[in-house]
This record gives sequence, structure tokens and C-alpha cells, in this order.
Amino acid sequence: MDLKAKAAECLIRFKGDDYAFGIGVIDRVGEFAAELGSTALVIANKGEHLRAVVGSVTASLARHGVTMVPSTLVPDAAPNAPREDVYRIETYLLHFKPDMIVAVGGGSTIDAAKAANALSALGRYSPEIDTYFGTGEVSAALADTGRTLRPLIAVQTAASSGAHLTKYSNITDPVVGQKKLIVDDAIVPDRAVFDYSVTVSMPASLTMDGALDGIGHCLEVYYGIPSDRLGEVEEAALTGIELAVKHLGDALADPNDMEAREALGLATDLGGYSIMVGGTNGGHLTSFSLVDVASHGRGVAIMNPYYTVFFAPAIESRLRKVGEVYQRLGYIAEDLSDLSARELGEAVARGMIAHYRSIGFPTKLSDLPGFTDAHIERALRAAKDPQLDMKLKNMPVSLNASLVDEFMGPILQAAKTGDFSLIRNM
Repeated sequence: MDLKAKAAECLIRFKGDDYAFGIGVIDRVGEFAAELGSTALVIANKGEHLRAVVGSVTASLARHGVTMVPSTLVPDAAPNAPREDVYRIETYLLHFKPDMIVAVGGGSTIDAAKAANALSALGRYSPEIDTYFGTGEVSAALADTGRTLRPLIAVQTAASSGAHLTKYSNITDPVVGQKKLIVDDAIVPDRAVFDYSVTVSMPASLTMDGALDGIGHCLEVYYGIPSDRLGEVEEAALTGIELAVKHLGDALADPNDMEAREALGLATDLGGYSIMVGGTNGGHLTSFSLVDVASHGRGVAIMNPYYTVFFAPAIESRLRKVGEVYQRLGYIAEDLSDLSARELGEAVARGMIAHYRSIGFPTKLSDLPGFTDAHIERALRAAKDPQLDMKLKNMPVSLNASLVDEFMGPILQAAKTGDFSLIRNM
């Protein structure tokens, strides 16, 4: 079975009839909506690059007898889903009381819709978004109040976060430049649609960052998942990594390459599957403190080679399989079979960086305009925040807040300079 067929089979097992994916499936939005009610609040990016797909969505709703309330589009969220956009969308929900929400956009739009949906239902329990950061807090509040969330249809337009498939909502406080996370099964979209053909309008930077974010989802879950659950994710994670690494350059060279666009869509969807089975860890944790200098996917991707070196002694057998992917695709030339764990980690990290260089992607934190040592301090503080503790727990190397400065500090210094020798293994 080829890589794409493996990916499609996994996604069908994962989401069944609640997810429409592939080329030319955009009209399924109206079909899904008609199953859920008669009025929809449509949150969408109004940019020129998405005008056609947003028009297709609203036309599909109309064809299936679903009315937009209000009759105009609700503006989506800015990148990284700032909290003020969540509160703004919540007010639309409270005023117009739609039967459902249709969120059309990338990860930030869908994440903001998830959070606003929760706030609009639970405002009497707590109107503050901070209440719901962490794991299971929305479900706990729903159980306590007897409230329910509105159905949410997520229409993905970017091959990146997998937000349309997952229980995660990343929300940013732009005042302090820190992102935090809601992790809750209650906010998984009820239906999802991803027509991979719409991604041809993605700019090159978003195509790049999104695909590498998808690799990060697959990679970090594969690194950190307990051994007794490895079988649930190994094939999907390795398939997603290979599809993305193999086809990203093609999509950048020719934005209309539909084979490459389909491959990236499948790859990032496998990333979404992976993070529903396990959890992300180091790369994502650090990226939450880089929101003012890098997109989420860019921050994740820069950090993952350096965490790979740190994790290497704990994940040697898994790392060999990741190394084989990069070796097959021409990014690692050396023989991996006789390398020690640390040497293997550095070899795989060099392969990842070779891929980055082949597409013109930054390879260290100091490559990011505006990056300073203050970002390292912010990342170390965030790693000790109990609301982000799940990222430490998901690491294949056990860290707690008391070990952050001693071991994560050198990882961040290495990522700043590109010098693997600074990284200390436990």
C-alpha cells in the first residue's frame, strides 16, 4: 500500500463519516450543517486568497437550506488566536444564538471558534478564558453546570495544525507574548471538512510552516508515547513525516501541484490523528513563547532537531526509524546502524536541518528577526507553568519544573546558536 492510501485508511478509521477529506469535497459543508440545524454563525477569513472557498461554503449552506445568522461573515481570528478575538466571537454567539458554528480557516480561526463556543456556553460558570486552560477543564465545567456546547463544523483551509480534528485550542495573550492551551475532548469539532485543493492559495511561508507543524505533531507524539501504545501511532506518524518531507519542496516549487497538496493535507491530518492519540512535548512547549517572533509551526520546527538530540538516549529504536525516513529521502548520507544513541540523535537532527536548508527554512532561533535572550527566559518560565505541565509530562525524558533550567536551558542555548554540543543528556 502506498503512503497516500495508508494515510487515507487511517483517517477513515479515525473519523468515519464525520470527516470529509480529499479533492472536491467542499459541498459536504452544507450537507453536514443540515444534519445539525437550520441556522449557522459563519466565522471566516475575508482575505482575497480565501474568497473562493468561503463563497463555496456559504453557497453550500444555502443549497442545503441553512441560513447564516448574522447574514454576513463574522471576522476570524488573527494569527495565534489572540484572546480578544475569542471574546469578540463569543459576543456574536451570545447575540445571534445560532444552531451551530461553521469556522472556515486555518488553525487560529478554528481554535478561536472552539474557545468562544466554550465561553459562550459556560460564561455563568466563569467568563474568563484562563479558567479553561489545561486538561479537561471545559468538560468539568459542562458536567458541573449541565450545559452543552453548540455543534461546530470546522472547514480547514491550511495544511498545518490539524485543528479541525482535535481536542486542542491554542490561545494567545499578546500583552505578555505567551500562548496557552485548552485540551479537552468536549471541544473536538462535531464535523470537519478539508478539501485539499483549497490549499493552493496558501502563501509559501504558510505552506512551509504548516507542513513542518504537521511533522512536529507526528514526531513529538511518536517520540513521547508510552511503549504499550506505540502501535496506535507508529505507522501513522512515520507515514505523515515521510509524506510531508517528500512533498513539501514540490508544493513550494509549484503551488498548483495537486499531488503535493494532497500529500501535505494527508500528512498534516495524520499529525492531527497523532495528537489525538498522544501529546506533543518540547518543540510545542517552546513555540508557545515565540509567538511574537515566529508562527507556531515555525517555532515548533526550529526546536525539534534540538529536542531530538536531548531525547535520543530514551528513544533510540524509534529514532532509527525516523532516521531511515530522512535517509530514504536523501537528507542523511551516513550509515546509522552503528551510531550510539547520542550520535544517532545528532545525525537525525542534521538530516532534519538539511531538509530545512533545502527549502530555505531557518535552522536556529537566532535566525528569527526580533529573537532575543528574553525569549529563552520566557520559555523557561512557561515550562514551569502548571497550565502547560502536560507538555513536560509528554516528553520521553522525564522533566519537572525543578529540572527545567538545568536541562531545558542548554537545549534553548543550542537552538539559539545551532551548537548541539551544548545539549546535556540526562
